[in-house]
Amino acid sequence: MSVSCSDCFTDLLCCEDSDEIFSGESPECSSELDSPASFIEESSIAGFIEDERNFVPGFDYLARFQSQSLDASAREESVAWILKVQAYYNFQPLTAYLSVNYLDRFLYSRRLPQTSGWQLQLLSVACLSLAAKMEEPLVPSLLDLQVEGAKYIFEPKTIRRMELLVLTVLDWRLRSVTPFSFIAFFACKLDRTGTFIGFLISRATDIILSNIKEASFLEYWPSSIAAAAILCAANEIPNLSLVNPEHAESWCDGLSKEKILSCYRLMQELVLDNARRKAPKILPQLRVTIRGRMRSSSSMDCGDRKLDTRTQFFISTINSPLHFYFLASFFFFHCKNVITLLLLSLEHISICKNH
Repeated sequence: MSVSCSDCFTDLLCCEDSDEIFSGESPECSSELDSPASFIEESSIAGFIEDERNFVPGFDYLARFQSQSLDASAREESVAWILKVQAYYNFQPLTAYLSVNYLDRFLYSRRLPQTSGWQLQLLSVACLSLAAKMEEPLVPSLLDLQVEGAKYIFEPKTIRRMELLVLTVLDWRLRSVTPFSFIAFFACKLDRTGTFIGFLISRATDIILSNIKEASFLEYWPSSIAAAAILCAANEIPNLSLVNPEHAESWCDGLSKEKILSCYRLMQELVLDNARRKAPKILPQLRVTIRGRMRSSSSMDCGDRKLDTRTQFFISTINSPLHFYFLASFFFFHCKNVITLLLLSLEHISICKNH
């Protein structure tokens, strides 16, 4: 079945429950990163925590990667491609996270005939396209979206059919609860003065995206990932580095202390590992010496200095064509006179012998 692009937009706008979309009480209608933390009520955050289980894969999803029934390296490659396209088009961080969220939820609910190859690439393109339509004001065409080393190029009609399949499998629930639903609120809880809130949100966002490829984080729900990311970001601020991670549980009702601490430790390890990888390598200084007898300037006598001066003059002379011509003429003239004198001397000696 051929599906036009306009059909996809119509489906996206009309097939969700309109009561949920326009109701301010539903956590699915959060404005995510754009909402200032000062306007987020704790009851809304508690609602996100209660509802986040509906927007993550099941508990046994990670076990499928551990048992190798799903290919973790293929998933990592797909997520890496999504992040490259996100950076290429300067998409919002939420767009990249939603793309991966759709991909994981689809793979949990429906198995692909092949866990890698063109089918997973097609799924990645479809998930990224849907996420971009949800969050970006300007969305590239389906052909232009397939950049940054995409192994396969799919026709737009093929991608649209895959989009409809993803929408069906996800039950049209695209407004997911993500870590970005929590980080602004958690940043305010950690920094009561508001001095470092901007840095905490920005740094936590970078940490979340840099670790999204790791299948190990599939064990944790968005609220735990957000709390752990804020704690890791706080470690980089001297005024906040002494915050006890165990106190994060008190930020909102429904948070799991054990999950936050476990995720925090894992995230710390990966942050340190990434820092070591990106650290610039300092090459050792190499001392270059000239083989042979080395003499210091203080030990050089006057004759040596004169010889060096003459040598330098000779080298500079032969490197100049004009100077070389005059030098050759000078030597030729003097050699001619010397030869003439020698001939006269020989002639004089011969005359004397005859007499």
